Amino acid sequence: MTTTTQDLTTDASASRTPAGTPHAEAARDHLWMHFTRHSVFEDTAHGGLGQSVPIITKGKGWQIWDDKGNEYIDGLAGLFVVQVGHGREELAEAAAKQAKELAFFPLWSYAHPKAIELAERLAAYAPGDLNRVFFTTGGGEAVESAWKLAKQYFKLTGKPTKHKVISRAVAYHGTPQGALSITGIPAAKSMFEPLVPGGHKVPNTNMYRAPEHLRDDEKAFGRWAADRIAEAIEFEGADTVAAVFLEPVQNSGGCFPPPAGYFERVREICDEYDVLLVSDEVICSFGRIGSMFACDDFDYVPDIITCAKGMTSGYSPIGAMIASDRLFEPFKKGHTSFPHGYTFGGHPVSAAVAMANLDIFEREGLNDHVKQNGPAFKKTLEKLLDLPLVGDVRGAGFFYGIELVKDKTTRETFNDDEAERLLRGFLSKALFEAGIYCRADDRGDPVVQLAPPLIMGQEQFDDIESRLRSVLTEAENHL
Repeated sequence: MTTTTQDLTTDASASRTPAGTPHAEAARDHLWMHFTRHSVFEDTAHGGLGQSVPIITKGKGWQIWDDKGNEYIDGLAGLFVVQVGHGREELAEAAAKQAKELAFFPLWSYAHPKAIELAERLAAYAPGDLNRVFFTTGGGEAVESAWKLAKQYFKLTGKPTKHKVISRAVAYHGTPQGALSITGIPAAKSMFEPLVPGGHKVPNTNMYRAPEHLRDDEKAFGRWAADRIAEAIEFEGADTVAAVFLEPVQNSGGCFPPPAGYFERVREICDEYDVLLVSDEVICSFGRIGSMFACDDFDYVPDIITCAKGMTSGYSPIGAMIASDRLFEPFKKGHTSFPHGYTFGGHPVSAAVAMANLDIFEREGLNDHVKQNGPAFKKTLEKLLDLPLVGDVRGAGFFYGIELVKDKTTRETFNDDEAERLLRGFLSKALFEAGIYCRADDRGDPVVQLAPPLIMGQEQFDDIESRLRSVLTEAENHL
């Protein structure tokens, strides 16, 4: 139904702001939403579609509700965030308790107990000698911090020309200018160029789109993809490359898990050329794949981990760069410091919430729950492969992508206009109307992505599959 300004203003049941404005109207006129086409919400007289802004007002477990009382499955955990589910009162209580004791203090030459305790806990979870925790307020800042650290580390250790970064095609690493340079999505960068120089891209690990001669040999494809990193380092010059940034399971493009042997070979390459391996786990850490850190799930030890999102299950913002003792060594001497930081990095309230969130993980065994139930989730989603539109189901843990194709035999994908009609013209709205919040994404080939709260089980997996099946079957009529 098309909603006009008059409809919003005269609807007595609509929720309102303290100024008396209906929330939907105030959202349209004042709230600048992220990654959003606002023309959808402008009225038709001004060239818009006249749609009402969706407003989510409540969450409990894996369910969310909008301002009209409609119930949905949160199939994306907010945005790969709400690991322990919505409505956990103990996390709100942890925030309130800490705010009463110490609401704020920065980590600029001073410390506070909750940041100390959380840093110790994260270091204990992290593999190898990753014992140094630098707090941020989110994932993009953690990625930005890692690149800056890599540059300064090599300057301090006598290799000042090592500053470039290798990352993968279609990979997303954040929106700050440095992190955006590491990002491998041209459309995400074009409006903000020129960016920070030094970002270079290699092929990703999309087995479904692998060179044809490698599609049936996972290990050979893994070796091929990893060797492209060595090739890029050699082409740029090993004395100029500081780091390789890789997600354990690449998000953008639709959940590309690493082929067998991939990270083992990448670790060898980084050691050979004295290049830092950064495991960007902003999405994949804190149980999304299974372990606290997904590098453990795939058996590699990076030099740096970047993380955020699930650390507090979204109840308060925080992120972190976790670095090895080796990288911290130059900062223990003389007048050297890392001239970088954030006002709210390691915020006392956020750190307290993170500690309470991790208590839930341990008490309820969420990591083991994901390891035990992840294969069942994948098997349930793979039932959708009998639909003409579904070409591939891939991912790991509680993190999956469903790739949509025009032709399953040839793996032909949709052109830009077709993807626009399919994803934004039909799927995004239809999925929401079917009672499931997830992502229809075309930053690579068109996919539907799922990353629900980690507390789900088979009953919820079946419900998700049923709703997806209904919508994807109907989508055939809207191509």
